[in-house]
Amino acid sequence: MKNFVLLFLMVVSFSCAQEMKEIKGETAWQKEMNADFKDATKSPLKDKDRKTFEGLDFFKFDSTLVVTATLKRTPDTDWFEMKTTTDRLALERVYGVLTFEINGKPFQLNVYQGKDLMVKEGFEDHLFLPFLDNTNGTTSYGAGRYIDLTIPEGDTIEIDFNTAYNPYCAYNEKYSCPIVPGENYIDADIEAGVKVFAKH
Repeated sequence: MKNFVLLFLMVVSFSCAQEMKEIKGETAWQKEMNADFKDATKSPLKDKDRKTFEGLDFFKFDSTLVVTATLKRTPDTDWFEMKTTTDRLALERVYGVLTFEINGKPFQLNVYQGKDLMVKEGFEDHLFLPFLDNTNGTTSYGAGRYIDLTIPEGDTIEIDFNTAYNPYCAYNEKYSCPIVPGENYIDADIEAGVKVFAKH
C-alpha cells in the first residue's frame, strides 16, 4: 500500500511538472499571459478554444520597441464616451499625450484614463494605451491592440510594445471592448506583443 501511495504521488508530481512545462513564453509577461489564458477562471477564450490552447502567438521580443516617452499631462480634458464593440459606451478622458521615437522616427499617442476603473482598488493609477499600426489585419489583430500603463511620478513613462495585447473580443464576441480611436495610429510595423489569434 505504501508503495502504491508513493507511486501515485510520483505520478501526480510528474503530471504537475508537465503542466508547468507547458506554459510557454519567451518572457515572464508572455508566460503570465499564457497561464491566464489556460486558467478557466481568467481566460477570455471560449471553452472549445481553451481545451486546445497551447499558447498565444507572440512576436519575438524586440528591445528597440521598449521606448521612453515624454508625458504631457492634459488635466482639463472632459470625459467622453468611447465607443465599444457593443452598445456600451466607456467613459474615458485623455490623461495626457505621449511623445516618443521608434528607430529615430517621432510618434505621438493619446493615453487614456477610465472613469469607472480609476475608482477600483488597484487601478487608481492605471492608464490605457490603445493603438493601431501597420500590422493590423495581417500579423496582428485587425482592430488594434492595448497596452496597460501606470501613472508615473515624473513626466516620462516607459512604453513596452512587447506587452501589447489583443482586446478580449478578439477571442470571444461576448466581451465589450473599447474601439481604438483613429488618432492613436502609428505609421509603422509594430512587430511586438501578441499576434492575431487563429480561431478553431
